[in-house]
Amino acid sequence: MTKMENKQMQLTAKQQSLAKIGALTATGDISALKIAVAEALDNDLTINEIKDAMVQLYAYAGFPRSLNALNTLAETVKERQAKGVKDTEGKVATALPTNTDILALGTKTQTDLTGRPVDLSALSPDIDRYLKTHLFGDIFASDLLNWQEREIVTVGALSQLKGAESQLNSHKAISKKNGLTDEQLAQIEKIIPPQLSQFPLGQSNDAYAQYFSGQSYLAPISNEQVKINNVTFEPTVRNNWHIHHATKGGGQILIVTAGRGYYQEWGKPAQELKPGDVVNIPANVKHWHGAAKNSWLQHLAVAVDGENTSNEWLEPVSDEEYSKLK
Repeated sequence: MTKMENKQMQLTAKQQSLAKIGALTATGDISALKIAVAEALDNDLTINEIKDAMVQLYAYAGFPRSLNALNTLAETVKERQAKGVKDTEGKVATALPTNTDILALGTKTQTDLTGRPVDLSALSPDIDRYLKTHLFGDIFASDLLNWQEREIVTVGALSQLKGAESQLNSHKAISKKNGLTDEQLAQIEKIIPPQLSQFPLGQSNDAYAQYFSGQSYLAPISNEQVKINNVTFEPTVRNNWHIHHATKGGGQILIVTAGRGYYQEWGKPAQELKPGDVVNIPANVKHWHGAAKNSWLQHLAVAVDGENTSNEWLEPVSDEEYSKLK
């Protein structure tokens, strides 16, 4: 892969800011959103562009989250002004002619955006009309943000909402139709790690990064009596084959707290992992564990006391092996 091809697969700073605003507005994390808004302004997003993204989000995250986000934007701009930072207001959306048929405009916008006619009147004539006239006629038809940018905001928000997987997948397909790549969509979905369980995500697992296929996180839970760590894997990420050596006792226990993944011992088929599963890993057994292709995985790793214990890291789990897993 050339450097230019790799660059084209990465989100720009502006796109990352839009994705963060979408994600953090959806979660309602105001303190983090305030930081993201400041970053967005530093990344040359105008006040009106950010405002337009937050208005759009009422349709996906609800009016309370949208209003809270708009208030956060106003507070952030005011605080920056007090420090002498002059942010760009930016252009306003082009006004529609007074005789515009907003239903017809919204229907055309929705059809062009998705690539096919969409009719939700069987579910509710009202919701179909609201979507066409307001979301697509007023918001998506606006020229403040382009469709690709609006989809970045939408995917960022939906990736944080539980139970919205169907809508997320639909908007990922629309995003690809409007020029985003699978790699960019994966970046958007990981723009902020999801809250997976009651255990903290922790910090980037840098000390062991060389033994993992991608990004993982480590949060120490207990260092007394029994050593327990909360380990989180991003989708597709797994650790290398490895062995917990011991001359007596030893080994490890995994307690799955969130997501979906796999555990496999050498010479045996991989087993699926889901919340509530417990895996007892004997000492001196070669194995690996990690996340599924389309899911994060989080588990507690409990170190079992033993004599002469040590860890031996071995070869990675190949993409060919991993791709065969269901």
